[in-house]
Parts: sequence; C-alpha cells; structure tokens
Amino acid sequence: MKKMLAILLALCMIIWICAIADAFLGLRRLDQLEEEEELASGPLLSIVTAARNEAAVIEESIRTQLSQNYTHLEWILVNDRSEDGTGEIMERLAQEDARIRVLHIHDLPDGWLGKNHALCRGAGMAKGDIILFTDADVMFRKDAIGRALSYFRRQGLDHLTAAPALKAHSFWLKAFIGFFLFGFSYYKRPWQANRPQSKTGIGIGAFNLISKKAYEDAGTHESIRMRPDDDLMLGMLMKRLGYRQKIAAALELLEVEWYTSLGEAFRGLEKNTFAGLHYRISMVLLAIAGTFISQVVPFFAVFSPDRLVMGLSAANIILLGGLYTMISNRMTPFSSALFLVFPLTALLFIYSIMRASFLTFKRGGIVWRGTKYSLKELRRKNK
Repeated sequence: MKKMLAILLALCMIIWICAIADAFLGLRRLDQLEEEEELASGPLLSIVTAARNEAAVIEESIRTQLSQNYTHLEWILVNDRSEDGTGEIMERLAQEDARIRVLHIHDLPDGWLGKNHALCRGAGMAKGDIILFTDADVMFRKDAIGRALSYFRRQGLDHLTAAPALKAHSFWLKAFIGFFLFGFSYYKRPWQANRPQSKTGIGIGAFNLISKKAYEDAGTHESIRMRPDDDLMLGMLMKRLGYRQKIAAALELLEVEWYTSLGEAFRGLEKNTFAGLHYRISMVLLAIAGTFISQVVPFFAVFSPDRLVMGLSAANIILLGGLYTMISNRMTPFSSALFLVFPLTALLFIYSIMRASFLTFKRGGIVWRGTKYSLKELRRKNK
C-alpha cells in the first residue's frame, strides 16, 4: 500500500513539475490589455448580448458599455424568452440610444440551446465587420473596448478573448472560484492559444471578439448549437480551423460576478461540468479520482510515518502551491493565500462534479434558464 502510494505521489510530482514549466512559459505570453494603447477611432464594432431573465444586472452592464471612450459601436440586445422585465429594460435603453437595436425571441427551435440560438440571431443583424459577444452581467471600464480593438488590430487577429476579474464576496466562494480557475488552467492550458502552431483554442463568454468574416466562415453558432459551453467551443472551433487567436488578461478592464454564492456556483456548473467531460461516465470517474489523488491525498499523506511518503507529499504540496500562486496572480484578483484551504476546495469541486453528473442523469438532461435539453440530444449533437 505504501509502495503504491509512493508511486502515485511520484507520478503526481512529475505531472506538477511539467505543469509548472508549461504555465511559466505560457503565462509569459499572456499580455495584459491594460497596457495596450487605446484606439480612439476605427471600424464599426457590433456588440451582441443575449439575455434570459437578467433584469437584475443587464442595465448596469449595458450602461458601462454605452460610456466607452470608443464610440463607433452598435448593440444588438437579444431578449431570449425572458419573463422578468429584461425585454422592457432593453427597449428603454434603445429609446435612449439610437445605436441599440433589440430582438425579441419568443420560441426556441428544435436542435438549439437558447443562448446559442439567440447569439446566432443577434450576430445575423450585425452591421460591423467585427463582433463582440459578451454576457449580460459584464462590467466594462470606459477604455476596455478601445484597448481591446487596438490589440486585436495590431496583432492581426481573427479572434480575441479576454479574461475578466471574477468578483466574489464570501470567503468560500472566492476559494472555490480560485480552485476552479486553477483546475481549468492546468487542464485546458488556455495560454497555448497564443501559440500559432498550437491547436488548443479558448473562448470566454465575458469577451469574445471575432471578425465577422471568420465567424461566418466557421459556420456561426450553428456549428456549436447544442454546446452548453458555447464560449469555449467557439474559441476551440476558431483555432481548429486555423484562425489567428489570442487570449489576454483584462482584470482591470472587465469585471463579472460569476456567482453570488457557493450554492449558485454548484447550480451554475450543472450545465457545463458534464459537457466538459464529454458526457462520459468514464471521464467523470477519472476526473474525480485524479483530483482526489493529486490534490487531496498529499495533504493527508504528508502526516504519514513513512518518510518517503511524507517527503513526496510535501514536495507535491509545494509544487501545487507554486502552480496555484502563478495562476492566481495572473488570472484572478484573489489572494494566493486561499491555497491554505486548497484540499477543502478540491473536495468541494469533486462534490460539484458528482452533483452535476447525478442530476444530469436523474433529469435525463440539463436544465438551463428554465429550458430542459435531453442528454440523448446533447450527446448526439456533440459527437
């Protein structure tokens, strides 16, 4: 038993050494949009936002966009079957600013997820040669779009995605989000998108800036119409087709309150967790076992009376702390001191995977924004 544990810990240590080297090189290629010169004038940018029951946040978000220094903008606000006054807020904003157009969607056609359909319809109304897809709860600093467009043009990009600052109030929510971003980063390696020869793509729903031509040539959102993780899949699609893509940090330019509580985070991850594991039980079991062995066990095994096991565990903890700090300092506004509760947040993450997978099977699909999508259809459309 001790020998097997020592072997597993040694393998984990090798994995973390490789992950640290990869992150060190990758994060060096991660530019910060705050450092880019702001573009004062340029092409028409079409901003597309789809919202379903977002009355609590959408007005504040759109008003931060309306106050941008860069003014050659238009908005297509898509009300996706809202029941809470979202559509009325959109119409009122459109009356205040002629650059805003509103599209109301009343029915969802078969074979589509609601948001994907809404974004596709909104993009179809865009007049600009560049489209920005952004969520309804993102807050923009007044120079955000000018700096992003400057970077987009200077780099000759087809697609730019930007990482926002994730806002959280409670300690445990910060710790959980910090762990989630840590896991997402070493698993998806988003910085690899900045290497032209890499096939790794990335997209973030808060800020997906894309040339209209590339978007249409890639098949629009119709190509990913049944993907709950549409933002990520759009980026992966663009990269796979050979378009020039980059990810940049925008922690001072963009802010979003991803979730308001830990419970809301668990509920929110119901739609993406199983999709990220390709709707396969084998991947769920692998994710649970891998997370537990590599990110929980060392914190208990470090107290082993066996010196080899204790030493390997301590080495794993040090490497984990180093990688966590690197990612946290570049990708989040949170303190790296949250690593002190790392094994507990790892257990919370395992719980979220188990919960999301169980509920998906129990319901026979995912429930998102009041609409149910069958697991059978999700699997069929995403093969």
